[in-house]
Amino acid sequence: MRVYHRRFKQPRGVVMAKKWDLIVIGGGSGGLACAQRAAEHGAAVVVAEPGPLGGTCVNVGCVPKKIMFHAADVAHGIADAAGYGFDILRRGHDWPTLKARRDAYVLRLRGIYAQNLDKRGVTLLKETARFTGAGRVAIGASEYEAPHIVIATGGRPIRPPLPGAELGVSSDGFFGLERLPASVALIGSGYIAAELSGVFAALGADVTVLIRHDRMLRNFDEMLSLALMKAMRDDGIRIVEHATPAAVRAQAGACRVELADGRSEGPFETLIWAVGREACSDGLGLAAAGVAAGALGEVTTDLFQDTNVPGIHAIGDVTGRMALTPVAIAAGRRLADRLFGGMSDRHLDYRLVPTVIFSHPPIGTVGLSEQEARDQHGDAVEAFRSNFLPLYHGLTERRRRAEMKLVTVGAKRRIVGLHVIGMGADEMLQGFAVALRLGATKDDFDDTVAIHPTCAEEFVTMR
Repeated sequence: MRVYHRRFKQPRGVVMAKKWDLIVIGGGSGGLACAQRAAEHGAAVVVAEPGPLGGTCVNVGCVPKKIMFHAADVAHGIADAAGYGFDILRRGHDWPTLKARRDAYVLRLRGIYAQNLDKRGVTLLKETARFTGAGRVAIGASEYEAPHIVIATGGRPIRPPLPGAELGVSSDGFFGLERLPASVALIGSGYIAAELSGVFAALGADVTVLIRHDRMLRNFDEMLSLALMKAMRDDGIRIVEHATPAAVRAQAGACRVELADGRSEGPFETLIWAVGREACSDGLGLAAAGVAAGALGEVTTDLFQDTNVPGIHAIGDVTGRMALTPVAIAAGRRLADRLFGGMSDRHLDYRLVPTVIFSHPPIGTVGLSEQEARDQHGDAVEAFRSNFLPLYHGLTERRRRAEMKLVTVGAKRRIVGLHVIGMGADEMLQGFAVALRLGATKDDFDDTVAIHPTCAEEFVTMR
C-alpha cells in the first residue's frame, strides 16, 4: 500500500497540476475533517465547495441551534431566579440582537475553517463539482482527476409536496427569522421539532407541535418520549397528536394547517416544517461515474464508506446513515487514515453512537432502547430506572424532574442502553458512552463511587 508523507505547502494561488491524491466534494464537517486528515498524512487534497464552509452544522445546524438553546436556558434561569432570592424584572427579549450576535459568531467560524484548510495546504475551490466519469470531476470549468474522490455534500430539509407548503419555512429558514413570531407551528416529531419548540416557548412565543403519531421521538426509548412530552406541555407547548397535514392555507397574513382527517389548526404567524431531510446528491452526475444511490438520493456505501465504484467514497448525511455531525467527522477521519495513513482496516463502528437532543430539558441516549433490547434478547433483558427532582429545582417553582434508564443483558448485566432526560444530560452522556463501548456492566456502575450531589450519580446508585 502506498504510504503518504507530509509535503511542503505549495505557494498560495499556484495550482501545480489538475491531478490530486484526493478530491473532496463538499465543505461541511465531514468533508473538511476528511480533507484535513488526509493532508496531515501528506496527500494532495482539493475541496470543492461553492457555499459557506462548515455545511449544515456550522451554518444552519448544531452551532447556531446550540446558541438558541442557551438563549432559552437563560430565559428559564431568569424565571427560576426568584426561587433563589433574586428580584428580576424581565422586560422582554431582543431577538434581532441575539440573531446578529449568533450570525457574527457563525461568520467567524467560517473564517477559522478556511484558515485551517490553508494551514494544512488543502486547496479550496469555491465551485460546484460534478462527476464526468469514474475518477474524474469537473470543478467549475476545469476537470480534475484523483484516485480517490469523497462525496460529502450533506443533506437538506424536506418540504412536503402539499398545497400551500411554501407558506412554511424549513429548519434552515428558522435561522433567517428576523423577529420572534407571536405564534408558531412546528410540524414533525424528531430532533428539530423537539429542539426548536423549546426555544420558541422559552422566548415567549405561543407554540403548537403537530405530530403524525402519538409521541415525539418515536425512535427513542419510550421513557424519553413521554417525559419530553410532559415537559413540553408543562412549558405551555400544545402537542396535537395524529395530525397529518394535507394542505396549508393563507389567512390574513398568517396560515392555517388543514389536516387529513378534516381538522384545521391555526392561524399561525410562522409555520416550520420539521419532517425530515434528504441527501444532496442531485446535480453530482452520479450516473456518469456509475455510483449507486437509493430512493431518496442517498449514496450507498459499505462499512468502509466505499461506494460500488472503486476509488469513490461517501461520508456524512449524503449516505443516509446517522445524520449527525460527529458521525460525519469520525467517518471522514477514519477514511483518510485508511486511504493515506496506512491503516488498512480503519473504519467507523456505527454501533453505540451517543446522541443528544437539545430539547428543554435535554436528552442523552446511547445504545438500545428497552424495547429494542427485548426484541433482540428477550427475557435476558433487565431495565433499571430512576425518576427524581434535581437539587436545582428544589427551590424553583418549576418542578422539572429527571429520568434515567439503564438497559442490561445477560447474567453479567452488560449495559446495552443508557438513556437520560434532565439537567446536564447533554454533558454527562459522553463519559457514559465510553463506558458502554468498553463493555461496562451494572456491577461496574454500582462499584463506582458517586459524585454527590449531582444528577449523574443516579446512574451509579440506581437499584
